[in-house]
Amino acid sequence: MTELPTEEADMTSNDVNRGIASEKRKAGEHGARHIGGPGMPDYQRGGVLGEVKVRQTPVTKPELQRLITQKGIGEVDSKAGFTQPAIEYRDRYQPDVKLISRGKKI
Repeated sequence: MTELPTEEADMTSNDVNRGIASEKRKAGEHGARHIGGPGMPDYQRGGVLGEVKVRQTPVTKPELQRLITQKGIGEVDSKAGFTQPAIEYRDRYQPDVKLISRGKKI
């Protein structure tokens, strides 16, 4: 049997370096310090932790819930945006969390 390739197997060191550079650039745009690393927030500005999502699919509600409750994220910057249920969840249960898409606050 052949194994299906995983997303991690498809990533080259160039892809990883490009992702880290993107996180550092976004941290600078937000006036924050880049942290990064597995399981860690991408940046910190004062007491606010932030996460950067640079991909083609929008952030979903379950993913947003996990970021807020497990990682303690206060800002999420997503290039692809957010699903409507994710925005509604933030509006109803976590109004202090800042959602940013393409440089604009949602």
